[in-house]
Amino acid sequence: MTLVNTYSIPSQPGFTYLVGVESKREDRLWTCEDSLAELVQLAKTAGLMPVGQTYQRLVNPHPATYIGSGKVEEIKQALVATGAETVVFDDELSPAQQRNLERSFGENIKVLDRTALILDIFAQHARTHEGQLQVELAQYEYRLPRLTRMWTHLARQAGGGAARGGAGGVGLRGPGETQLEVDRREIGRKIAQLKRELEEVRRHRRNLRRQRDRTGVPIVAIVGYTNAGKSSLLNCIADANVLAENKLFATLDPTVRRVALPDGLEVLFTDTVGFIQKLPTDLVAAFRATLEEIAEADMLLHVVDITHTMAEAQMEAVEGILEELGVADKPMVLAWNKIDQAPDASAIHAEAARLPDVVPVSALTGEGMSRLLSRIEEVLMRQLVPVEVEIPYDSGEMLNAIHQEGLIEAEEHGARGTHVKARVPKPLAGRLTPYEVNGERR
Repeated sequence: MTLVNTYSIPSQPGFTYLVGVESKREDRLWTCEDSLAELVQLAKTAGLMPVGQTYQRLVNPHPATYIGSGKVEEIKQALVATGAETVVFDDELSPAQQRNLERSFGENIKVLDRTALILDIFAQHARTHEGQLQVELAQYEYRLPRLTRMWTHLARQAGGGAARGGAGGVGLRGPGETQLEVDRREIGRKIAQLKRELEEVRRHRRNLRRQRDRTGVPIVAIVGYTNAGKSSLLNCIADANVLAENKLFATLDPTVRRVALPDGLEVLFTDTVGFIQKLPTDLVAAFRATLEEIAEADMLLHVVDITHTMAEAQMEAVEGILEELGVADKPMVLAWNKIDQAPDASAIHAEAARLPDVVPVSALTGEGMSRLLSRIEEVLMRQLVPVEVEIPYDSGEMLNAIHQEGLIEAEEHGARGTHVKARVPKPLAGRLTPYEVNGERR
Protein backbone atom coordinates (compact mmCIF):
# COMPACT_ATOMS: atom_id res chain seq x y z
CA MET A 1 0.00 0.00 0.00
CA THR A 2 2.98 2.31 0.52
CA LEU A 3 3.01 5.14 -1.99
CA VAL A 4 5.98 5.29 -4.35
CA ASN A 5 6.75 8.71 -5.78
CA THR A 6 9.59 10.84 -7.02
CA TYR A 7 10.27 12.05 -3.48
CA SER A 8 10.76 8.60 -1.95
CA ILE A 9 14.14 7.42 -0.72
CA PRO A 10 16.32 5.80 -3.42
CA SER A 11 15.83 2.01 -3.54
CA GLN A 12 19.60 1.43 -3.48
CA PRO A 13 21.59 2.85 -0.55
CA GLY A 14 23.48 5.88 -1.81
CA PHE A 15 25.92 8.46 -0.50
CA THR A 16 24.06 11.27 1.22
CA TYR A 17 25.03 14.79 2.28
CA LEU A 18 23.22 16.39 5.25
CA VAL A 19 22.43 20.09 5.68
CA GLY A 20 21.09 22.06 8.64
CA VAL A 21 20.32 25.67 9.51
CA GLU A 22 20.78 27.17 12.95
CA SER A 23 18.49 30.14 13.42
CA LYS A 24 20.03 32.88 15.53
CA ARG A 25 16.55 33.66 16.88
CA GLU A 26 16.08 30.19 18.34
CA ASP A 27 16.61 29.67 22.04
CA ARG A 28 16.15 26.01 22.80
CA LEU A 29 17.98 22.94 24.07
CA TRP A 30 18.68 21.47 20.64
CA THR A 31 21.81 22.75 18.94
CA CYS A 32 22.18 22.40 15.19
CA GLU A 33 24.97 19.86 15.73
CA ASP A 34 22.74 17.75 17.96
CA SER A 35 19.89 17.87 15.46
CA LEU A 36 22.22 16.89 12.62
CA ALA A 37 23.49 13.97 14.69
CA GLU A 38 19.90 12.79 14.95
CA LEU A 39 19.45 13.32 11.19
CA VAL A 40 22.40 10.96 10.65
CA GLN A 41 20.49 8.26 12.55
CA LEU A 42 17.33 8.97 10.58
CA ALA A 43 19.21 8.72 7.29
CA LYS A 44 20.79 5.41 8.29
CA THR A 45 17.42 4.07 9.42
CA ALA A 46 16.01 4.99 5.99
CA GLY A 47 18.82 3.07 4.30
CA LEU A 48 21.01 6.02 3.28
CA MET A 49 24.76 6.40 3.80
CA PRO A 50 25.76 9.85 5.15
CA VAL A 51 29.18 10.90 3.88
CA GLY A 52 29.27 14.51 4.99
CA GLN A 53 27.35 17.35 6.57
CA THR A 54 27.29 21.09 6.98
CA TYR A 55 25.15 23.80 8.54
CA GLN A 56 24.69 27.53 8.31
CA ARG A 57 23.73 30.11 10.93
CA LEU A 58 21.00 32.40 9.64
CA VAL A 59 18.57 34.87 11.13
CA ASN A 60 15.93 33.51 8.73
CA PRO A 61 16.10 30.69 6.14
CA HIS A 62 16.45 31.96 2.57
CA PRO A 63 12.97 31.98 0.96
CA ALA A 64 14.22 30.64 -2.39
CA THR A 65 16.83 28.06 -1.42
CA TYR A 66 16.59 27.76 2.41
CA ILE A 67 20.36 28.39 2.60
CA GLY A 68 22.42 31.22 1.17
CA SER A 69 23.90 31.16 -2.33
CA GLY A 70 27.42 30.77 -0.99
CA LYS A 71 26.44 27.68 0.98
CA VAL A 72 24.71 26.28 -2.12
CA GLU A 73 28.00 26.53 -4.04
CA GLU A 74 29.92 25.00 -1.14
CA ILE A 75 27.54 22.00 -1.10
CA LYS A 76 27.85 21.57 -4.89
CA GLN A 77 31.60 21.20 -4.46
CA ALA A 78 31.13 18.77 -1.55
CA LEU A 79 28.80 16.64 -3.69
CA VAL A 80 31.48 16.31 -6.33
CA ALA A 81 34.14 15.51 -3.72
CA THR A 82 32.10 12.88 -1.86
CA GLY A 83 30.12 11.41 -4.73
CA ALA A 84 26.88 12.01 -2.84
CA GLU A 85 23.72 11.62 -4.91
CA THR A 86 21.21 12.81 -2.29
CA VAL A 87 21.06 15.94 -0.14
CA VAL A 88 18.88 15.82 2.98
CA PHE A 89 17.89 19.00 4.81
CA ASP A 90 17.17 18.93 8.54
CA ASP A 91 13.97 20.97 8.26
CA GLU A 92 10.94 20.88 6.00
CA LEU A 93 11.56 22.57 2.67
CA SER A 94 8.86 24.35 0.72
CA PRO A 95 8.13 22.89 -2.73
CA ALA A 96 9.74 25.95 -4.34
CA GLN A 97 12.89 25.62 -2.23
CA GLN A 98 13.13 21.96 -3.13
CA ARG A 99 12.80 22.69 -6.87
CA ASN A 100 15.31 25.55 -6.77
CA LEU A 101 17.88 23.47 -4.90
CA GLU A 102 17.58 20.59 -7.33
CA ARG A 103 18.12 22.99 -10.22
CA SER A 104 21.19 24.38 -8.46
CA PHE A 105 22.72 21.02 -7.57
CA GLY A 106 21.97 19.40 -10.92
CA GLU A 107 19.26 17.11 -12.24
CA ASN A 108 21.04 13.95 -11.03
CA ILE A 109 20.94 15.09 -7.39
CA LYS A 110 17.86 14.28 -5.33
CA VAL A 111 16.91 16.80 -2.61
CA LEU A 112 14.92 15.56 0.37
CA ASP A 113 13.90 17.11 3.66
CA ARG A 114 13.40 15.80 7.17
CA THR A 115 9.69 15.21 6.59
CA ALA A 116 10.30 13.00 3.54
CA LEU A 117 12.86 11.02 5.53
CA ILE A 118 10.47 10.43 8.44
CA LEU A 119 7.67 9.50 6.04
CA ASP A 120 9.86 6.90 4.38
CA ILE A 121 10.84 5.40 7.74
CA PHE A 122 7.17 5.32 8.75
CA ALA A 123 6.36 3.54 5.48
CA GLN A 124 9.02 0.91 6.16
CA HIS A 125 7.70 0.18 9.64
CA ALA A 126 3.92 0.34 9.21
CA ARG A 127 2.65 -3.21 9.68
CA THR A 128 -1.09 -2.91 10.27
CA HIS A 129 -3.73 -1.72 7.81
CA GLU A 130 -4.30 1.36 9.96
CA GLY A 131 -0.62 2.27 10.04
CA GLN A 132 -0.34 1.88 6.28
CA LEU A 133 -3.40 4.07 5.72
CA GLN A 134 -1.95 6.81 7.90
CA VAL A 135 1.42 6.72 6.17
CA GLU A 136 -0.14 6.74 2.71
CA LEU A 137 -2.33 9.73 3.58
CA ALA A 138 0.67 11.66 4.89
CA GLN A 139 2.67 10.79 1.76
CA TYR A 140 -0.05 11.97 -0.60
CA GLU A 141 -0.54 15.22 1.32
CA TYR A 142 3.21 15.79 1.24
CA ARG A 143 3.38 15.01 -2.48
CA LEU A 144 0.46 17.14 -3.69
CA PRO A 145 2.12 20.61 -3.57
CA ARG A 146 5.31 19.14 -5.06
CA LEU A 147 3.76 17.80 -8.25
CA THR A 148 4.79 20.65 -10.54
CA ARG A 149 8.44 19.60 -10.77
CA MET A 150 7.48 16.25 -12.30
CA TRP A 151 6.01 17.79 -15.46
CA THR A 152 8.19 20.81 -16.18
CA HIS A 153 10.01 18.94 -18.93
CA LEU A 154 6.69 18.36 -20.76
CA ALA A 155 5.77 22.01 -20.43
CA ARG A 156 9.08 22.94 -22.07
CA GLN A 157 8.46 20.48 -24.88
CA ALA A 158 5.05 22.06 -25.49
CA GLY A 159 6.77 25.23 -26.72
CA GLY A 160 4.97 27.62 -24.38
CA GLY A 161 1.46 27.22 -25.78
CA ALA A 162 -0.10 29.32 -23.03
CA ALA A 163 2.31 32.15 -23.73
CA ARG A 164 1.36 32.11 -27.42
CA GLY A 165 -2.19 32.99 -26.44
CA GLY A 166 -1.04 36.58 -26.04
CA ALA A 167 -1.92 39.10 -23.37
CA GLY A 168 -5.45 38.57 -22.20
CA GLY A 169 -5.86 35.52 -24.45
CA VAL A 170 -6.96 32.12 -23.30
CA GLY A 171 -4.20 30.15 -25.02
CA LEU A 172 -3.77 26.38 -25.14
CA ARG A 173 -2.70 24.25 -22.22
CA GLY A 174 0.41 22.21 -22.82
CA PRO A 175 0.49 18.45 -22.13
CA GLY A 176 2.48 19.04 -18.94
CA GLU A 177 -0.23 21.21 -17.46
CA THR A 178 -2.89 18.73 -18.52
CA GLN A 179 -1.07 15.85 -16.85
CA LEU A 180 -0.51 17.98 -13.75
CA GLU A 181 -4.23 18.66 -13.41
CA VAL A 182 -5.01 14.96 -13.91
CA ASP A 183 -2.52 14.02 -11.19
CA ARG A 184 -3.85 16.64 -8.82
CA ARG A 185 -7.39 15.36 -9.23
CA GLU A 186 -6.25 11.76 -8.77
CA ILE A 187 -4.29 12.58 -5.61
CA GLY A 188 -7.20 14.64 -4.28
CA ARG A 189 -9.47 11.65 -4.86
CA LYS A 190 -7.02 9.34 -3.06
CA ILE A 191 -6.71 11.73 -0.11
CA ALA A 192 -10.50 11.88 0.26
CA GLN A 193 -10.74 8.09 0.07
CA LEU A 194 -7.99 7.58 2.67
CA LYS A 195 -9.63 10.09 5.01
CA ARG A 196 -12.91 8.15 4.72
CA GLU A 197 -11.13 4.88 5.51
CA LEU A 198 -9.33 6.44 8.46
CA GLU A 199 -12.64 7.81 9.74
CA GLU A 200 -13.85 4.20 9.77
CA VAL A 201 -10.75 3.33 11.79
CA ARG A 202 -11.57 6.13 14.23
CA ARG A 203 -15.14 4.90 14.49
CA HIS A 204 -13.90 1.37 15.20
CA ARG A 205 -11.51 2.72 17.85
CA ARG A 206 -14.32 4.69 19.47
CA ASN A 207 -16.38 1.50 19.70
CA LEU A 208 -13.45 -0.32 21.27
CA ARG A 209 -12.97 2.52 23.74
CA ARG A 210 -16.65 2.44 24.67
CA GLN A 211 -16.30 -1.27 25.38
CA ARG A 212 -13.23 -0.58 27.51
CA ASP A 213 -15.08 2.20 29.32
CA ARG A 214 -17.85 -0.24 30.18
CA THR A 215 -15.32 -2.57 31.75
CA GLY A 216 -13.82 0.33 33.66
CA VAL A 217 -10.24 -0.90 33.20
CA PRO A 218 -7.89 2.12 33.36
CA ILE A 219 -5.73 2.84 30.30
CA VAL A 220 -2.06 3.81 30.55
CA ALA A 221 -0.61 5.24 27.31
CA ILE A 222 3.13 4.77 26.89
CA VAL A 223 4.68 7.83 25.28
CA GLY A 224 8.24 8.94 24.69
CA TYR A 225 10.91 9.94 22.24
CA THR A 226 11.69 7.47 19.50
CA ASN A 227 14.17 4.79 20.59
CA ALA A 228 13.66 5.58 24.29
CA GLY A 229 12.72 1.95 24.93
CA LYS A 230 8.91 2.04 25.04
CA SER A 231 8.41 -1.30 23.29
CA SER A 232 11.14 -2.95 25.37
CA LEU A 233 9.45 -1.68 28.52
CA LEU A 234 6.07 -3.04 27.41
CA ASN A 235 7.73 -6.37 26.68
CA CYS A 236 9.26 -6.38 30.14
CA ILE A 237 6.09 -5.67 32.09
CA ALA A 238 3.56 -7.49 29.90
CA ASP A 239 5.51 -10.10 27.94
CA ALA A 240 4.03 -8.45 24.85
CA ASN A 241 6.56 -9.68 22.26
CA VAL A 242 6.54 -6.28 20.56
CA LEU A 243 9.34 -5.63 18.07
CA ALA A 244 12.09 -3.83 19.98
CA GLU A 245 15.18 -2.75 18.08
CA ASN A 246 17.84 -0.12 18.60
CA LYS A 247 16.48 1.94 15.71
CA LEU A 248 14.43 5.09 15.31
CA PHE A 249 10.74 4.29 14.81
CA ALA A 250 11.34 0.51 15.08
CA THR A 251 7.64 0.17 15.88
CA LEU A 252 4.87 2.32 14.47
CA ASP A 253 1.58 0.56 15.16
CA PRO A 254 0.00 0.65 18.64
CA THR A 255 -0.08 -2.42 20.88
CA VAL A 256 -2.44 -2.93 23.83
CA ARG A 257 -1.76 -5.35 26.70
CA ARG A 258 -3.60 -6.07 29.97
CA VAL A 259 -1.43 -6.05 33.11
CA ALA A 260 -2.21 -6.70 36.79
CA LEU A 261 -0.50 -4.16 39.06
CA PRO A 262 1.04 -5.20 42.43
CA ASP A 263 -2.07 -4.59 44.57
CA GLY A 264 -4.38 -6.24 42.07
CA LEU A 265 -5.59 -3.29 39.98
CA GLU A 266 -5.78 -4.33 36.31
CA VAL A 267 -4.86 -1.80 33.62
CA LEU A 268 -4.43 -1.68 29.85
CA PHE A 269 -1.04 -0.49 28.61
CA THR A 270 -1.06 0.91 25.07
CA ASP A 271 2.17 1.60 23.19
CA THR A 272 2.20 4.50 20.73
CA VAL A 273 4.40 5.81 17.92
CA GLY A 274 7.63 7.40 19.11
CA PHE A 275 7.86 11.18 19.04
CA ILE A 276 10.70 13.19 17.54
CA GLN A 277 11.64 16.86 17.46
CA LYS A 278 10.52 18.86 14.42
CA LEU A 279 7.65 16.43 13.85
CA PRO A 280 5.55 18.26 11.24
CA THR A 281 2.00 19.19 12.20
CA ASP A 282 0.54 17.42 9.16
CA LEU A 283 2.22 14.18 10.25
CA VAL A 284 0.65 14.53 13.69
CA ALA A 285 -2.70 15.10 11.97
CA ALA A 286 -2.28 12.02 9.75
CA PHE A 287 -1.71 9.86 12.82
CA ARG A 288 -4.66 11.33 14.69
CA ALA A 289 -6.48 7.98 14.92
CA THR A 290 -3.51 6.39 16.68
CA LEU A 291 -2.76 9.41 18.85
CA GLU A 292 -6.36 9.50 20.07
CA GLU A 293 -5.36 6.53 22.23
CA ILE A 294 -3.27 9.03 24.19
CA ALA A 295 -6.18 11.45 24.51
CA GLU A 296 -8.45 8.70 25.86
CA ALA A 297 -5.90 7.35 28.36
CA ASP A 298 -6.38 7.74 32.11
CA MET A 299 -2.68 8.47 32.56
CA LEU A 300 0.58 8.65 30.62
CA LEU A 301 3.79 6.71 31.13
CA HIS A 302 6.59 8.85 29.69
CA VAL A 303 9.62 6.68 28.90
CA VAL A 304 12.94 8.55 28.72
CA ASP A 305 16.36 7.30 27.65
CA ILE A 306 18.09 8.85 30.65
CA THR A 307 21.54 7.94 29.30
CA HIS A 308 21.08 9.93 26.09
CA THR A 309 23.16 13.10 25.87
CA MET A 310 20.01 14.96 24.77
CA ALA A 311 17.65 13.40 27.32
CA GLU A 312 16.42 16.77 28.60
CA ALA A 313 15.82 18.08 25.08
CA GLN A 314 14.01 14.88 24.11
CA MET A 315 11.73 15.21 27.15
CA GLU A 316 10.99 18.79 26.12
CA ALA A 317 10.15 17.67 22.57
CA VAL A 318 7.71 15.03 23.86
CA GLU A 319 6.09 17.54 26.21
CA GLY A 320 5.68 19.96 23.31
CA ILE A 321 3.82 17.37 21.22
CA LEU A 322 1.65 16.43 24.21
CA GLU A 323 0.78 20.12 24.52
CA GLU A 324 -0.13 20.18 20.83
CA LEU A 325 -2.39 17.16 21.36
CA GLY A 326 -4.03 18.84 24.36
CA VAL A 327 -3.12 16.07 26.82
CA ALA A 328 -0.22 17.62 28.76
CA ASP A 329 -2.36 17.93 31.90
CA LYS A 330 -2.99 14.18 32.22
CA PRO A 331 -1.50 12.37 35.24
CA MET A 332 1.97 11.14 34.31
CA VAL A 333 4.76 8.92 35.59
CA LEU A 334 8.26 9.23 34.16
CA ALA A 335 10.30 6.06 33.61
CA TRP A 336 13.97 6.98 33.34
CA ASN A 337 14.99 4.00 31.23
CA LYS A 338 18.36 2.33 30.49
CA ILE A 339 19.65 2.89 34.03
CA ASP A 340 21.79 -0.22 33.54
CA GLN A 341 23.83 1.70 30.95
CA ALA A 342 24.28 4.85 33.04
CA PRO A 343 27.90 5.69 34.01
CA ASP A 344 26.71 6.98 37.42
CA ALA A 345 23.44 5.24 38.27
CA SER A 346 23.57 6.35 41.92
CA ALA A 347 23.43 10.02 40.90
CA ILE A 348 20.39 9.33 38.70
CA HIS A 349 18.64 7.47 41.53
CA ALA A 350 19.36 10.38 43.88
CA GLU A 351 17.97 12.92 41.40
CA ALA A 352 14.85 10.81 40.78
CA ALA A 353 14.21 10.53 44.52
CA ARG A 354 13.88 14.33 44.69
CA LEU A 355 11.24 14.45 41.94
CA PRO A 356 7.60 13.36 42.08
CA ASP A 357 6.52 10.31 40.08
CA VAL A 358 9.94 9.56 38.55
CA VAL A 359 11.29 5.99 38.61
CA PRO A 360 14.68 4.86 37.21
CA VAL A 361 14.29 1.53 35.39
CA SER A 362 15.94 -0.85 32.97
CA ALA A 363 13.65 -2.48 30.44
CA LEU A 364 16.56 -4.78 29.58
CA THR A 365 17.31 -6.16 33.06
CA GLY A 366 13.97 -5.50 34.77
CA GLU A 367 15.53 -3.24 37.39
CA GLY A 368 12.98 -0.89 38.96
CA MET A 369 9.95 -2.43 37.23
CA SER A 370 8.15 -3.40 40.42
CA ARG A 371 8.64 0.14 41.77
CA LEU A 372 7.39 1.56 38.47
CA LEU A 373 4.22 -0.53 38.51
CA SER A 374 3.60 0.40 42.15
CA ARG A 375 4.01 4.09 41.32
CA ILE A 376 1.60 3.78 38.38
CA GLU A 377 -0.90 2.12 40.71
CA GLU A 378 -0.50 4.94 43.24
CA VAL A 379 -1.19 7.58 40.57
CA LEU A 380 -4.24 5.68 39.29
CA MET A 381 -5.47 5.25 42.85
CA ARG A 382 -5.65 9.01 43.18
CA GLN A 383 -8.24 8.94 40.41
CA LEU A 384 -10.36 6.10 41.84
CA VAL A 385 -13.69 6.96 43.43
CA PRO A 386 -14.49 5.72 46.95
CA VAL A 387 -17.79 3.80 47.12
CA GLU A 388 -19.74 1.99 49.81
CA VAL A 389 -22.31 -0.37 48.33
CA GLU A 390 -24.42 -3.39 49.15
CA ILE A 391 -24.51 -5.85 46.26
CA PRO A 392 -27.45 -8.32 46.26
CA TYR A 393 -26.47 -11.95 45.93
CA ASP A 394 -28.30 -12.18 42.60
CA SER A 395 -26.04 -9.40 41.19
CA GLY A 396 -22.78 -11.26 41.50
CA GLU A 397 -21.46 -9.78 38.25
CA MET A 398 -21.27 -6.35 39.93
CA LEU A 399 -19.28 -7.76 42.83
CA ASN A 400 -16.96 -9.46 40.36
CA ALA A 401 -16.50 -6.13 38.58
CA ILE A 402 -15.48 -4.45 41.84
CA HIS A 403 -12.93 -7.19 42.53
CA GLN A 404 -11.55 -7.05 39.00
CA GLU A 405 -11.47 -3.30 38.41
CA GLY A 406 -11.21 -1.75 41.86
CA LEU A 407 -9.48 -2.14 45.19
CA ILE A 408 -11.43 -3.64 48.09
CA GLU A 409 -11.02 -1.90 51.45
CA ALA A 410 -13.64 -3.88 53.38
CA GLU A 411 -16.09 -6.66 52.53
CA GLU A 412 -18.79 -8.26 54.69
CA HIS A 413 -21.51 -10.76 53.77
CA GLY A 414 -24.91 -9.86 55.21
CA ALA A 415 -28.46 -11.15 55.06
CA ARG A 416 -29.38 -9.29 51.84
CA GLY A 417 -26.06 -9.12 50.08
CA THR A 418 -22.39 -8.22 50.26
CA HIS A 419 -21.48 -4.92 51.91
CA VAL A 420 -18.36 -3.49 50.21
CA LYS A 421 -16.15 -0.47 50.72
CA ALA A 422 -13.84 0.01 47.76
CA ARG A 423 -12.16 2.42 45.39
CA VAL A 424 -13.20 1.98 41.76
CA PRO A 425 -12.82 3.72 38.38
CA LYS A 426 -15.36 6.45 37.68
CA PRO A 427 -17.27 4.50 34.98
CA LEU A 428 -17.82 1.61 37.39
CA ALA A 429 -18.79 3.99 40.18
CA GLY A 430 -21.59 5.25 37.94
CA ARG A 431 -22.88 1.71 37.40
CA LEU A 432 -22.81 1.10 41.17
CA THR A 433 -25.05 4.07 41.99
CA PRO A 434 -28.21 1.91 42.52
CA TYR A 435 -26.37 -0.16 45.13
CA GLU A 436 -25.00 2.71 47.24
CA VAL A 437 -25.54 2.45 50.97
CA ASN A 438 -27.93 5.19 52.15
CA GLY A 439 -28.03 6.46 48.55
CA GLU A 440 -24.66 8.19 48.75
CA ARG A 441 -21.01 7.45 48.20
CA ARG A 442 -18.69 7.67 51.12
